[in-house]
Amino acid sequence: MSKAERTRQLIVEKTAPIFNTGLTKGSIYGNFANKDEVALAAFDHNIQKLQTIVRDEMVRQRTIRDQLLVYVRVYDNFMKHPFPVGGCPILNTTTEADSTHPQLKSKVNEAIIDWKDRVTRMIEKGVDAKEFKPGVNAEQTALTLIAMIEGAILITMATGKLNYRKAVMNSAEKLIMGL
Repeated sequence: MSKAERTRQLIVEKTAPIFNTGLTKGSIYGNFANKDEVALAAFDHNIQKLQTIVRDEMVRQRTIRDQLLVYVRVYDNFMKHPFPVGGCPILNTTTEADSTHPQLKSKVNEAIIDWKDRVTRMIEKGVDAKEFKPGVNAEQTALTLIAMIEGAILITMATGKLNYRKAVMNSAEKLIMGL
């Protein structure tokens, strides 16, 4: 089977359940102006789903350190959570929208900045509460943590080696524990 035939087959397999529920092109485009609008709404849905998973796990934690560790645990054990189908929406959408869809790229940018800002505030709160060492560069640490998590996902996707994800996530955990 050629690459084009495999791609076509994948599209059919992924969209068949959608059309099996009675959705037609008319019903989709009656509610969305075009496929770009569908992609934007789907990204929003996937990010919201991911944020809900993280938020639900964080409320169970007593310390800021444990709340930060939620990111490592959720992304390292994503199969135990109702993660969006297909994996991390930030990583997947970044690679797809980089040069082809400016609005979607902007949404990814907003999601990353929002994530960075949330983690930065958590670290600053931890420093203020004397849970973390004084002088921690909260924004740099937040960006490093996010890069480690997203990088672990990318490396695992590229190589298929789950132990690589584990190795990077262990380093992310050490980063948090060293704060």
